Amino acid sequence: MTRDEKLCTADEAVALIEDGATVAVSGFVGAAHPEALTAAIERRFLNGGQPRDLGLVYGAGQGDGKSRGLNHLAYEGLVRRVVGGHWGLCPGLGRLALDGRIEAYNFPQGVICQLLRDIAAGRPGCLTHVGLGTFIDPANDGGRLNNRTPAGAVERVELDGRTWLLFKSFPIHVGLIRATAADPRGNLVMENEAVIGEVLPIAQAARNHGGLVIAQVRELRNEPAPPHLVRVPGALVDRIVVAAEGEHDQTFGESFNPAYCSANGDAGSDILTEPLPFGVRRIIGSRACDELQPGNVVNLGIGIPEAIARIAAERGLLNSVTLTVESGPIGGMPAGGLSFGAAVHPDAIVDQPSQFDWYDGGGLDFAALGAAQVDAQGNVNVSKFGSRLAGVGGFVNITQNARRLVFCTPLTADGLDVAWQNGRLQIVSEGRIPKFVDRVEHLSFSADQARQRGQHVLYITERAVFELAPEGGLRLIETAPGITPEESILPHMAFRPQIGTLRELADCHFSCAK
Repeated sequence: MTRDEKLCTADEAVALIEDGATVAVSGFVGAAHPEALTAAIERRFLNGGQPRDLGLVYGAGQGDGKSRGLNHLAYEGLVRRVVGGHWGLCPGLGRLALDGRIEAYNFPQGVICQLLRDIAAGRPGCLTHVGLGTFIDPANDGGRLNNRTPAGAVERVELDGRTWLLFKSFPIHVGLIRATAADPRGNLVMENEAVIGEVLPIAQAARNHGGLVIAQVRELRNEPAPPHLVRVPGALVDRIVVAAEGEHDQTFGESFNPAYCSANGDAGSDILTEPLPFGVRRIIGSRACDELQPGNVVNLGIGIPEAIARIAAERGLLNSVTLTVESGPIGGMPAGGLSFGAAVHPDAIVDQPSQFDWYDGGGLDFAALGAAQVDAQGNVNVSKFGSRLAGVGGFVNITQNARRLVFCTPLTADGLDVAWQNGRLQIVSEGRIPKFVDRVEHLSFSADQARQRGQHVLYITERAVFELAPEGGLRLIETAPGITPEESILPHMAFRPQIGTLRELADCHFSCAK
């Protein structure tokens, strides 16, 4: 078929999806997500009750926490089984999982991206160390999010004297992908996208299982694309849909930002606008920024860790370190909010499975991520707590493989307010939710595994810094000026950490001075 023979509307394309099909969807938050296609599936289901009982597979979270992205698919009856990396941006899917109304797995984002390549290649699955010791390990929950979900999707394998996890392959029947444009032969290019993602493995996996590949594009071009710029050959694409206005925004935060797909010789020249204001976020980000070393390759998580990039820009450090995002950008400065996944003036954008190859092999010198809960052993939970299902995303790949690791979290949450007065940190109001608990609800990061690997791990809060002690547990090593452990730290922890020789955090972390 020619490109023009493949052209159709979104509604016509998704009408080809059969009940019970397993559908893989590309994207990262809103970047490279085929919004026109997922919205069309929702319309078809609400208007006619089809398709039904879909399997859904995705690596990165795709949504805005409300109605866009994979939120279009959050209906009982529409989906039956979900294998996802991050769930927090799709609360409707999360509720279906927690209520036991669908089969639901939470696997590491990088593993899912790499598994798609293994499925495409006809291999039995993805063999990796990522996930050992966590809730994903079949020695624990096997990544299952409820009792309805069958065991056995991942198993332990002994090979060459080491324990590995095998995430088993399964057929992909439909691939939903997105690109910037299609040339006359239907070849897809992505030069205006913020990320590349896993579009090629999805297309290859679907076609190698006799399935259907539907591509959403912003435009059609009359000139053939340069071969080395083609991300998905037209031979792999069955249907092409030109998105309507508003259904192909570069991210869910911005319609189009040229900085996300263009180079700049000076990494910090047009990034920083105003200094990050004083507060918990700045204090933690400033102290964590001290851990950056010249030449480091770095990953910074969403939330409080985003502040580290802002502080690094203030300090003029962006040209001496390489910031990366698990979605594929290398260099520049990671974007935040609903544009997370993009980077301002990156040096390169690689596909997401390749980025995780680099991470999993030890390419990260330093990583900083958030933490919902930290326990007495130093384990961390980011994935499931209370009535909330966030999922791990790329957290497990990153935390298990970075040489040096920082967890950024306030000591308490929900109402915490601080002030800096007369050279002392004041706790104006204490948070209502303790973050340092006796035992985490969900084991997203295994402190025991980290000790076995010899990782250097810090836990940085606004008033105290802890380290993972080689003999086990946490050791308090730094406190803010004016803060004493007995009065302002230990009463808000469910356990008593070891207390080492205490150092005082520098005053510079509590001001907006560079």
